[in-house]
Amino acid sequence: MAAATSVFHRVRTGSKIGAQYDQDGNIIQVETREDEEQSVKLAEILELLLAAGYFRARIKGLSPFDKVVGGMTWCITTCNFDVDVDLLFQENSTIGQKIALTEKIVSVLPKMKCPHRLEPHQIQGLDFIHIYPVIQWLVKRAIETREEMGDYIRAYSISQFNKTHKLPEDVEFEQRKGKAVKTVLEVLDVYKPQRKYRRQRDAADLTDEESRVQSTLLEYGRSVHAFKIIVKLFVFDRVYQVDGQKTVSGVSPSGADMSEEQDLQEVEEVRATLRTGKLTASAVGQIVGLQSEEIKQIASEYKEKSELSSEELSERYGPLQQHRRAVASLHKQIQQRSKALEEIWNLAPNSLEKELLTLEEMEKSADPTVLEKLRSLVTMNDSLKQQEHEFKTHCRVRERNQLIDQQHSAEREKLQKIRMLMARSNREIAILQRKIDEVPSRAELTQYQKRFIELYSQVSATHKETKQFFTLYNTLDDKKLYLEKEANLLNSIHDNFQQAMSSAGAKEQFLRQMEQIVEGIKQSRIKMEKKKQENKMRRDQLNDEYLELLDKQRLYFKTVKDFKEECRKNEMLLSKLQSKGAS
Repeated sequence: MAAATSVFHRVRTGSKIGAQYDQDGNIIQVETREDEEQSVKLAEILELLLAAGYFRARIKGLSPFDKVVGGMTWCITTCNFDVDVDLLFQENSTIGQKIALTEKIVSVLPKMKCPHRLEPHQIQGLDFIHIYPVIQWLVKRAIETREEMGDYIRAYSISQFNKTHKLPEDVEFEQRKGKAVKTVLEVLDVYKPQRKYRRQRDAADLTDEESRVQSTLLEYGRSVHAFKIIVKLFVFDRVYQVDGQKTVSGVSPSGADMSEEQDLQEVEEVRATLRTGKLTASAVGQIVGLQSEEIKQIASEYKEKSELSSEELSERYGPLQQHRRAVASLHKQIQQRSKALEEIWNLAPNSLEKELLTLEEMEKSADPTVLEKLRSLVTMNDSLKQQEHEFKTHCRVRERNQLIDQQHSAEREKLQKIRMLMARSNREIAILQRKIDEVPSRAELTQYQKRFIELYSQVSATHKETKQFFTLYNTLDDKKLYLEKEANLLNSIHDNFQQAMSSAGAKEQFLRQMEQIVEGIKQSRIKMEKKKQENKMRRDQLNDEYLELLDKQRLYFKTVKDFKEECRKNEMLLSKLQSKGAS
């Protein structure tokens, strides 16, 4: 069994190909092309993840795939969705594990109602342009979920705290609450509403509910906007009810012949009083004593007076007089123009009649035959002019139509030629596009190289494992064969030992047979040693060949390095020559 353990040892299936080194001992890097737009999107994705709180994206040892997939898984988990992924122990996975992982993530996105579509091969191929919108949406959703859960947890914790604990402020408030309520009630009792005025008993009943409310408010010293209008009416008219007759305070009965200037001054005083809106206690008491019908009558009289005063002011001080003067001047101009038009109209028929009379006299004095011939010639001239005009019009239309037809045919031929050229160009473009698509780009070649390397590593590991299984099987089979031979030999010796020891001849024969067996074993051992030496020599020969190949590889790398250096020098010299030639 020791031989078996030394011959076979298990190799991990996902093992990678060993790193290759150049003659200077540096690791040989595969030449790849970096896409600037992809790099920018990767940087933006990492910034989003860091802003959201996924600080594992800062680790420089992780690959972009691990950072992006880890961030997506973290966001999905934060949004209270389950993903069957364990990223803490599956970094730098193989291509099969990556595809399975991306399929699990993509299957969760529709459940989250993600508006952006994403395929597993886009994540596995690091297509950051299409990954960025999904990451952006996931980060936004994760932040919203954390805010919602934070508010919910905070409110729940506060409610749980309030069930069993109290803050010092709450305790102090509870202690002062009873005293404060008692004080407020006492203050309300002291400062309760008190009646200041009382409605007269002989006043008529107020049928309107609004009037009753306003009257009650005035009795307690309160007022509303609607009732202030009635107060202002009362101040304006200064009307008091005395024995059923209406008089104006401060104005004698003989004041009807007051001048217009005094009326205007009175109106201005009333407006000033309305703007101030201040009333005395006696005025308010008299207003409360008024009857509702009298209040309505006062309001109507105030409206009429205000309209009359506004008309008088507009007639005296407004632009009405100017407008009237302008209208009067326009009427005068219209009358003057109409008179001139009538005079012209009266003169025109007289002149026309005179001309007609002169023409009739000339016709009577002229020869009728000549006159008839002249009329026919005039008619013919008019018809010829009309025909000429129609013919010219027809010719112009025909020429225009011919010109349009020629232009249309020329443009149509030109359009047909352009279409043919465009079709030919499209065919050439399609052919070139197909040829371009047939040639893989550097990025695709790099992807193919990575995938082939991974596939080769898996195939190599599987092949090596299979060879080791075959070697183990052959070794165990040989060991079994030798053990069976040994067991048969020992059994035959044991069976024949008693019989051989019975006589001297049998004993000698038994010893000779044992010597022959030992000799055969020695011969087999010599053969195995010889075979071992041959395998060892073959191994040494292969090792020498391997060392020679390594020397050639080092020489090749050195030659390539020297060639690159010479190319660089050549480019520098060419650039210098071009700059000198340009100068």
